[in-house]
Amino acid sequence: MPAATVAPLELRGVSKFYGPRLIFKDVTCALRAASVTLLAGANGAGKSTLLRILAGLSRPSSGTAACRTEAAKLAYLGHATFIYPGLTALENLLFWRRLARIPADEDAALALLARVGLARHAHEKAGVFSRGMAQRLNLARVLQQEPDTLLLDEPGTGLDSRSSAMLREEVAAARERGACVVWISHDLEGDAPFADRALCLHNRRLAFDGTPRDCAAFLQEAARTDADRTSHAGRRPDAGAAPAPAGEGAPC
Repeated sequence: MPAATVAPLELRGVSKFYGPRLIFKDVTCALRAASVTLLAGANGAGKSTLLRILAGLSRPSSGTAACRTEAAKLAYLGHATFIYPGLTALENLLFWRRLARIPADEDAALALLARVGLARHAHEKAGVFSRGMAQRLNLARVLQQEPDTLLLDEPGTGLDSRSSAMLREEVAAARERGACVVWISHDLEGDAPFADRALCLHNRRLAFDGTPRDCAAFLQEAARTDADRTSHAGRRPDAGAAPAPAGEGAPC
């Protein structure tokens, strides 16, 4: 296979357990450059766990996870902001630039703060920022790497509509320059137009791989099916049914 067509991220038969608890099993997919993939699923489906495996921050229990992006060009935005509250917004960016071995260019850092709407707050301590401001600073932290692979775990958390629009513009720009973007979204309907593909974890497996529009329909049907199953399981037995013997009950 020519190098240009090799997927930056690839999972083959990946399963993950935490102790005896199965999170998901047999996940196989390849994620291409110049694309945006939404990762969907209910709370607890394993989305963040899967993203951490893609980032190399967690190992699969079985199967293989391949990341073909050099470390300096892979950026991961998780639930923690990794922002130092005692430093200003500008000092935070300059610190992370040095850590990533990016030249500590103050003008470039200020320009990036302007991109995320924090120019007026460049010299304020990050510890006084609102959740949305901290999230925008966190986004600036990963964008300054100009990553070839960008992994985003609910980056819209705490953002208002204007900041959400900025986020979507940055995701579109990353795809335009050839980045592979994987995006866990809490607003599938709003983010779907900016994505090429959607993956959905359901019932401990990769249950959907298709267009974002079709994924929304799949999730609705899966929710109805789960609700029907729960309702059926919770029905009381018929009045004429024989009682269970002492010490026996419904299976767990």
